[in-house]
Amino acid sequence: MRKLALAAVALLLAGPAYAQDKVTLMLNWYVYGEHAPFYYGKEKGYFKDAGIDLEIQEGRGSGTVTQVVAAKTVQFGYVDTPTMMRAAVKGAPVQAIGVALQTNPMSAMGFVDKNIKKPEDIKGKTVATTPGDSMSQIWPLFLKKTGLKEGDFKVVSGDATTKLNAVINGQADLLLGYVMDQSMKIKDATGKDVFPIKFADYGVNLVSSGIIVNKDWLKDNADLARRFMAAATKSLEEASKDPKGAAQAILNANPKGGKIETLTQGFELTIPLYKDPAGGKNRPFNVTEKNMQDTVDVMVEYGGLEPKAKDEFKTYYTNDYLPKTGT
Repeated sequence: MRKLALAAVALLLAGPAYAQDKVTLMLNWYVYGEHAPFYYGKEKGYFKDAGIDLEIQEGRGSGTVTQVVAAKTVQFGYVDTPTMMRAAVKGAPVQAIGVALQTNPMSAMGFVDKNIKKPEDIKGKTVATTPGDSMSQIWPLFLKKTGLKEGDFKVVSGDATTKLNAVINGQADLLLGYVMDQSMKIKDATGKDVFPIKFADYGVNLVSSGIIVNKDWLKDNADLARRFMAAATKSLEEASKDPKGAAQAILNANPKGGKIETLTQGFELTIPLYKDPAGGKNRPFNVTEKNMQDTVDVMVEYGGLEPKAKDEFKTYYTNDYLPKTGT
């Protein structure tokens, strides 16, 4: 009896054991350097400390992941926010509750030894594109901002793999891609460095990747959403201080997830994109109304977004589930 009583006292002193909320975060694509903070946060226990048992799944494109979140098949998606807007304006019950990339990663990129470092260097070159993807849609705005004309260069078209191979095999001098994604794929394949001409450096202002949820799910899971975003915020902040450790967390979870050098470099190229292009000092995931409005304006004019999105854009995102500054 005495042993039973002592055991009962020990349990009381230990406090109640709370079950972790099991949630899934589906990434926009196969894992690459941009995704490192989520693996880092899981490995370091930030999500566990928030009462969350996190599963991270690879996705097959932002459009597909948005559909999966809209169907409540997974709780959280990490997708291209403008892609989510295309679904939201058509009635999909999705919303961004945190925008990670405040500056867009779109770039025209080629091998460093090609010495193509500014827009005017593109003249006379061959550019590989994928018709209909987000970068090819915004490409005309980049041309307008930089004074280039379509007749100044040649274009070869193909799917994402064909586009990469065109540059790798010398059939094109540049391709349109994300600074932390396609550039690293090229380096993995060739060992050669790539130089990106970033659209954002020439006044093309768009947000990019963010965390999205189903709006109906959110109504019933506000506390869980807040805990998730608190853990995600800490993950971005701490991973940014330890890029190689964050990249290694990917490989610890998925040994075939890439090479440590390019995963690290890819994440290092991602970190500057967390910052507000207007110079604001908010914590990660806090997006300004102006940044979202600028994004919608660009997407309506160049990205095929329906014009009514200009009146609805405030319904596509919220900062209400983010930790406050200093917490």
